[in-house]
Order: sequence, then structure tokens, then C-alpha cells
Amino acid sequence: MPYTPAPARYDTPAFYRRCGRSGVRLPVIALGLWHNFGAGDSFETARAMIRRAFDLGITYLDLANNYGPPEGAAEETLGRILAEDLGRWRDELIIATKAGYYMWPGPYGEWGSRKSLLASLDQSLRRLRLEYVDIFYSHRFDPDTPLEETMGALAHAVKSGKALYAGLSNYSAEDTVRAAKLLKEMGTPCLIHQPRYSMFDRGPEAGLLDALSQEEIGVAVYSPLAKGLLTDRYFEGIPADARAGRDPRFLRPSDITDAAVAKAKQLSTVARARGQTLPQMALAWVLRHPAVTSAIIGASRVSQVEDCAGAVRNLAFAPEELAGIEAILAG
Repeated sequence: MPYTPAPARYDTPAFYRRCGRSGVRLPVIALGLWHNFGAGDSFETARAMIRRAFDLGITYLDLANNYGPPEGAAEETLGRILAEDLGRWRDELIIATKAGYYMWPGPYGEWGSRKSLLASLDQSLRRLRLEYVDIFYSHRFDPDTPLEETMGALAHAVKSGKALYAGLSNYSAEDTVRAAKLLKEMGTPCLIHQPRYSMFDRGPEAGLLDALSQEEIGVAVYSPLAKGLLTDRYFEGIPADARAGRDPRFLRPSDITDAAVAKAKQLSTVARARGQTLPQMALAWVLRHPAVTSAIIGASRVSQVEDCAGAVRNLAFAPEELAGIEAILAG
């Protein structure tokens, strides 16, 4: 049957936050296509997850040129879904992609040169079957390319109409401030930064989140569930169908330590007392930070998208809840 989105998809105003000092409001939960949207994955499952996400008001779909496998496959999957299902609603979507990690052989297939970034963007647009993306990110800082060149490429992407906004990912606080200054001088302010952040990975709290607040740059955090550690998936060992141990991009068995599982079980008890699942509380926890605009989830089935979207029903924490969580994490 032809797809028609849910009429009530925008009925929860609290589901959206303004991104930095821009006019753009992003959903607090975004869908990332890092896993489960590759050529070897079920297209119908991918389609069902994206449709359901949109029905729930999730308007931000996050990609990178190398998401798959193979590289580029996730963009091709979304391109087909846009062509067959969501094309009429393109203007209701924020579609982001990135360039910077390895994509093709030779000296121009990765990092942050103008050649690499702009060639990659053109390839991404062909795979997505789009004329523009909403956000184009520099996926990682390139120590061997002048920052002026990398930011100049992002600015050119915006000024050429192939991207509406520029973003950064995996940049340090210091490099983010330098990059933001350059982009502002070029007339294309940095919209957003995408760092890894979760209860189990709090690196951005050491200066980055403060810098982003001061620069009035939005924040879309990735891996807010610590690649699945902040779920009940590993409470009884590694499931037979888990990617852990067979996908080098994902968790390794050595990551699933007794200590991590014990903390996750204690956190799950706190979540139940709040009327939430552990993933919902973990998402609420990253979203508690005033700098954070959106949390990017991964999913392998529709029920996971639905569960994560439910986090919005309880985003507030009492001081004693936060103190209890801190005690568990410090244990």
C-alpha cells in the first residue's frame, strides 16, 4: 500500500528543540543509519523503521558516506525509500551526511581536503537521489589539512546549495572553537556538532559541551546507549544474533565486562522506578544537559524505535535520581 504518514506526528511539541542559535528545531530523538541499513540487511525492515520513525515525529535521519556495509549502501537504501515512500514529505525531513573517514582508495578518499569533501558530497547526493542535504558534516578533524581548507569546503557546500548547514563531528573543544570562528567569518555559521556521549562515555563533559554552549552550536550526540550496553541486551551474555564479536565497528566481547553489565542492571532498576526502560532513561540522561539538542539512536527493529521515542514522556530528573545514577557510575 502507498505510504501515508501519521497525521498526529507533530502532536508532541516538547519533542523538538531549537538547534543552537539557528531557526531549526530538531527532534530530541533522531534515527542514525550507521547499522542495519546496509546492502546485506533487510530492506523491508529498514523501510519499516524509517516509516515508523517519521510517524513518531523523528524528522532527522543521520548518515555518513561510509555507512553500510559496503560504503555508501545506507545512503542508497535511504535514497530508495525517499523515492518510493517519503519523497512527497522531503521538506519535513532533516537529512544529514558526513565525509572524512575512509571511503575510496587513493589519497582523496578520506580526511578533510576540499577535493575529498566535495567529491564525497557529490557522490552522496547521487546515492540519496537528492539535490541537497540539510546538514553536511566534517566527520573528523584532519591534522594534515589546514583547517581553513576544510571549513572552506563546508562553506562552499552551503553556498553552492548542496547543503543547507555545516556541521562538525568528533572535533575537540579547541578545534571546534577554531572551526566555528572560521565558518562564521565565511558567512556559514556552524549549526551543530556531533560527539559520542553517554552515561558510559562522558568525554564531552570535559570542556566540549561548555564550548558548544558558548558558541551557540547545537549538539546531536551519537551512541547515547553505548552501542547497546545501556540496554538489557547483554544482561544474560551475548545473544546469538548480536553483532558484538562479528562486526568490528560494533561492540567487542571485551567491551561487555562484568562491571559494565552490573552497572547497567543497577541503572535499569532506577529506570523502572521512573516508569522507563533503561534505553529511555539513558536517552533522557544525555538530553538533561542544556547543550544537547538531539540524541541519535540506532535500531534493528521497529519496536526499538518506538521504545526510544517514548523517552520524551519523562525527560526530567529529581536531584536524588541524578545523585543515585552518579553513585552507580562511580562504583
